[in-house]
Amino acid sequence: MCYIAPGQTGACDRYANADGRIVRTDPVVMLSAAIEAGGRIVPFAGAAWQGGLAPAEMPQDTAVTGIGSGTTYPDFKPAPFIVSSTVEGADMITVVTEAIFSYCGVKVKIDTDRHLGTEGAAVRMGDEVVGHVTTAEYGSQMLSLGGVSHLTGHSKAEGRATCAALLALSNREAVELSIDGGSHVVVQAGKPPIVDGVTERRMRVGCGSATIGMFAAAWQGMVDEVVVVDDHITGVVSEHQAGKVIGWPDTGIKIIGARSTPGRYFRVSEPGLGWGGTQVSDPLQILGPWNAKKGAVPGLRLLMVSTTGEDWGYYVLDAALVPQPAPIPDGLREAVEIIAENCEPSLCTVLFVGGAGGSLRAGVARNPVRLTQSVQGRETRLTCGGAEVFVWPGGGITFMVDVTTLPEGAFGSVPTPAMVAPLEFTLPRAAYLAMGGHEAAIRTLPEVVAEGGEYPTAARLLPPVIP
Repeated sequence: MCYIAPGQTGACDRYANADGRIVRTDPVVMLSAAIEAGGRIVPFAGAAWQGGLAPAEMPQDTAVTGIGSGTTYPDFKPAPFIVSSTVEGADMITVVTEAIFSYCGVKVKIDTDRHLGTEGAAVRMGDEVVGHVTTAEYGSQMLSLGGVSHLTGHSKAEGRATCAALLALSNREAVELSIDGGSHVVVQAGKPPIVDGVTERRMRVGCGSATIGMFAAAWQGMVDEVVVVDDHITGVVSEHQAGKVIGWPDTGIKIIGARSTPGRYFRVSEPGLGWGGTQVSDPLQILGPWNAKKGAVPGLRLLMVSTTGEDWGYYVLDAALVPQPAPIPDGLREAVEIIAENCEPSLCTVLFVGGAGGSLRAGVARNPVRLTQSVQGRETRLTCGGAEVFVWPGGGITFMVDVTTLPEGAFGSVPTPAMVAPLEFTLPRAAYLAMGGHEAAIRTLPEVVAEGGEYPTAARLLPPVIP
């Protein structure tokens, strides 16, 4: 329903007017493990070949994806490509389309101990709210962005900003976000997060308690006490079960915080950008007076360290049982470095989440609920741009996909605003016909290459993405 002037593209940049005919501006992407990286070009719609890959030369494992395929929305007519193939002797059908998603979003996993914002805090791109902070997971902060409410439920500006954020993140581009009452963070799939201008390098090895469980034996004999500072669970080796098992003596240490179980403390500080995701810049501030009756003596050696090994301090108790900074012994420095060695690189992960429960199913089968049942029954394999997806159990077809497993530029948008994502449904031919599939629209791969789709375009052959 858009008006596109001759020689111009539409508002979505996905379609254009070429000599009075609507054409798809991006090539259809085909995947084959049998080709070299970079791929080759196949003209569609019966155009004359200028070298490149002719239909007879197509690798046997070539698969058409939904990337660049166009859509038949509203889907009372068959999907753009319904392709027959033989896989290990089995007759298969793959139904290919670009699906339009108003009900979609992204889940962002940010590997950092830094406090980005309070759970439930609004996440903004520019001035517009595009999501919220959700529950943190082990060593990662999590954001939930998008959804139909942000896309279409409020102002036009919010919807446009939300769609722009989702599109950029899904296409692996960097997006700068701000969190109400919290940090500014630059997020890009597969890249380290940048928190308040500082690039994160390490994901924590574990909470303070887990760090002690892993490395208590490595520290024994080199130091008398170790405290691992952590926003979630701060660990104390002399009290911890790991220390008790290997015979670590009591030291009379006192931690200011909520004691959970022996050697494990909650809430030693408010969350922040300091040691172990706390507000601590001087670790001694979480210590109370040392108790001589429980083992504290002058000369006692104390190591305090964060969960990534990036922050540490070595101290010796003076005659008044007050910790004083001291040069760290070489052997103990190596024991600190083993924490850093066991930390994984800090990265951002972006999962696109979409509900494919609408009319696009009618482009696959005349009785759409049978497609849903087939996907949930694992008879039909759903992929997104050729990438594996996780399909949520329960009603409908709600799936998640790691955007780094798709070819670049796989996602698009429309001015609704809504996202456009490639989908492929693959199932046995007999099962496809049994669900009321569009039999008359089935074509072989050579026919698809020779005849093209509803909108003229080119095709691009790529190797599958290996994450």
